[in-house]
Amino acid sequence: MVSIPQVILMQELSLQRSDSSLGTTARDEAGLLSKVQSDSTLRTTAQKGSSLLRVQSSKGELSESETFVSQRQADEPIIVDWDDPLDPGNPRNWTKAAKWAAAFTVSAFTFISPISSSMVAPAAGQIAQDFHITNTVEIALTISVFILGYTVGPLFLGPLSEIYGRTIIIHISNIFFIAWNIGCGFAQSKGQLIAFRFLSGIGGSAPLSIGGAVLADLWVPEERGQAIAIYSLAPLLGPAIGPVAGAWIAQLSTWRWVFHSTSITAAVIQVCGFLFLKETYAPLLLDRRAKTLQASMDAEKGNRRPVRTVYEIGQKKTTKEILKQAVFRPFQLFIQEPMIQLLGVYLAFVYGVVYLVLTVMPEIFANVYHEPIGIAGLHYISLAVGLTIASQTNAYYLDKLYVYLKKRNNGVGEPEFRLPCVMPGTILLPIGLLMVGWGAQEHVFWLVPDIGFALIGAGIILVFQGMQTYVIDAFTTYAASALAAVSCFRSLAGFGFPLFAEAMFDALGYGVGCTILAAFAVGVGCPSIWLFWKYGARIRAMSRHAQKETAAT
Repeated sequence: MVSIPQVILMQELSLQRSDSSLGTTARDEAGLLSKVQSDSTLRTTAQKGSSLLRVQSSKGELSESETFVSQRQADEPIIVDWDDPLDPGNPRNWTKAAKWAAAFTVSAFTFISPISSSMVAPAAGQIAQDFHITNTVEIALTISVFILGYTVGPLFLGPLSEIYGRTIIIHISNIFFIAWNIGCGFAQSKGQLIAFRFLSGIGGSAPLSIGGAVLADLWVPEERGQAIAIYSLAPLLGPAIGPVAGAWIAQLSTWRWVFHSTSITAAVIQVCGFLFLKETYAPLLLDRRAKTLQASMDAEKGNRRPVRTVYEIGQKKTTKEILKQAVFRPFQLFIQEPMIQLLGVYLAFVYGVVYLVLTVMPEIFANVYHEPIGIAGLHYISLAVGLTIASQTNAYYLDKLYVYLKKRNNGVGEPEFRLPCVMPGTILLPIGLLMVGWGAQEHVFWLVPDIGFALIGAGIILVFQGMQTYVIDAFTTYAASALAAVSCFRSLAGFGFPLFAEAMFDALGYGVGCTILAAFAVGVGCPSIWLFWKYGARIRAMSRHAQKETAAT
């Protein structure tokens, strides 16, 4: 009597993608191999995703049909996905404590770098005196060149995070930032200071371009708004608070301690990062499981099959090709995506206004209202108040409004549901600019410009939070590259605006200069939001990279 083959079967389970993960991993290694079926008939399975790993008779012989099946199955890859929707390895299934620990850590990284960008502003006079700088553009360059680093860094740091993971890139970049920021504190010439500031800006740019992608890895759209509200406050609140501290440090010590203090703070945050920031990028986590599975299969002779993650289906690319594609992706997004182009222009203007305000604020209160440098620096608090109140109010409504609009849309979420929270910001920003400009021009009581600065801060943060969440929702898988493309635009403006601010206000006055800025804010901001609200879905449908499928409950 012919002996019945022994069969080892494995069930591969594939789940449909969520909106930000293309999928979820294979079962643990212990569950990969089914039990040996001895002295029974050969069984096959019609269930989707099942595959035959190994067919071997008790005598070590295979029938002709069994040989055909074995060879065919041996060439088919095992697709590694999450075990199930509640797989604890999926960052979206982490505990709330773990998620918020990661979110606050990323926000802290994003906070300390922009503080460094503006904290030195009140000490610019001391720097100019020590290095014998008389040209106003060169003085402004020592401050704004840091933002030029923000332009360069995201173009390769963001894409690299989509290859090697978020955490390692953030850690290396922050250490790079700390090293060159320490160098700034010991600089012996204006050339050294400018060069070191630029390099530290490159390192400090990583959390600005990668942090939003980390939050997209952790939360589904309905829960993402509050985390992004806190995260997006950091790069705007930092520059507002920095000059307040910088003014008193410069007044009580020297400009060098402005850099020493930020380096010490960044080092403390880095220690927290090592403790609380774990890897969140799903493709990398799945790739680690795939390699573990491949190693275990290679150890068993005759049981070798290709193993791929759900992200690699249909891909046969070398590491060099993947790296090249990732690095060039921000440029592709900028060239090919009208959404990125328009958002980039508007956010560039808004970010430019941030650093223009940071530059002009001490001049207004020192020259127009004749306040000492320490007291003049306290007016930055008005900007911080506007940023904070609007940010935390918006944090509540950003998710609430999204859920409400999703229910009205038959349970289908759209990235455009983030835009209503942006609309008030497009109005508050120009109103604030007009109050600041004409209040200073006409020497109105100092509280009027302060209220204007608060409205500017509120308008800026509403625009930033809504737009950033919109980009993340629309380009979830490539969020880091999309944010890098937008960040490049806005950082160029943040670098350039302070260079011409003094000349513009000297020629036009505060009133006319701020009126021109307010007109641009209305002319670009309001039509942009309306355009994306009405036609955003169509634009995404034509996109090569934007998410076309929406999330349904």
